[in-house]
Amino acid sequence: QVQFVESGGGLVQPGGSLRLSCAASGIIFGIYVMGWYRQAPGKQRELVASITTIGSTIYADSIKGRFAISRDNAKKSVYLQMNSLNAEDTAIYYCNAVVSNAPRFNSWGQGTQVTVSS
Repeated sequence: QVQFVESGGGLVQPGGSLRLSCAASGIIFGIYVMGWYRQAPGKQRELVASITTIGSTIYADSIKGRFAISRDNAKKSVYLQMNSLNAEDTAIYYCNAVVSNAPRFNSWGQGTQVTVSS
């Protein structure tokens, strides 16, 4: 079955950095646009970054210039390098495949908590 396992979150001070990882299984990883989503407390889950099969990227305005998405098709993994973190980045981060800016699969991982606080 489809499975996403996210890792790499934690507590970081404002201005700090984290690198998130997501390992996918049960899908033909190499054919999908992959994305990172986040859900902050009291808010809907939103797509913040996506990467095509050939490495083209799109970012939400809120993270542009601070975050970088990458992928390793051989490892069926997608990554999110997060720099210059601020309190507004506090959220649970998830990965999923993306189709027409919507999550492709109904199955979500447990996510990884990112908390930015001094």
